[in-house]
Amino acid sequence: MEEKYVVVYKAWKDIEDDNHLYKKGDTYPREGLKPTKKRIKELSSKNNKIGEVLIEAVKVEKEDKE
Repeated sequence: MEEKYVVVYKAWKDIEDDNHLYKKGDTYPREGLKPTKKRIKELSSKNNKIGEVLIEAVKVEKEDKE
């Protein structure tokens, strides 16, 4: 299973991604961005500049290739 994230906080700009705007319900990270484990940890906790949980993990099952 692959782990993806969904934005759970209202709109916010990612200062480590050229101020890319994320809105509640968006998938994080956007296509082409590979955030560090440290960044994922910051955004999925209150240990960030906004002080709120911004993303939550969702499990995505990979399709079987036959």
